[in-house]
Amino acid sequence: MIHSFSEENIAEVAKILDAVPKINGNVYRFELADSTSSRKIALEIHLGISINKEKSNLISVYTREAFLQLHNCTAFIASEVLNQITFFGQDGNRISGLIIEKEAGCSLYSNVDEALLKGDFTKLPPEVMMCSVALSLTESVDFEGFNFDD
Repeated sequence: MIHSFSEENIAEVAKILDAVPKINGNVYRFELADSTSSRKIALEIHLGISINKEKSNLISVYTREAFLQLHNCTAFIASEVLNQITFFGQDGNRISGLIIEKEAGCSLYSNVDEALLKGDFTKLPPEVMMCSVALSLTESVDFEGFNFDD
């Protein structure tokens, strides 16, 4: 199920990332740089693209060392406190999250079992603990009834 980003959603992303998007049709491109760490990334939000005759939102990130994509973005959470946007996709009980930081940082957690996010993260192996904490934001998102305008 596709969810629509509104102009207000794009404005919220721009505010948190402190970046003005370059717009090309249904693609919003944000270029981020951090002079302290010399990191640079580009974030692209592709809205309503057709994949196998179905509409989907695609989030792409370009860095010097990597190219990442989150297919079927179904929700996002913007955090002024953390200076980051977390984009989510869910397929059944599997959640993927792509975190974009204002300081040009990026993290991807893919195919995480939803049960890991609802349990006690302190009982998880250290290698798994970080994804549980980072994606625990999804507990506040109702994926079934989610609307970007909520």
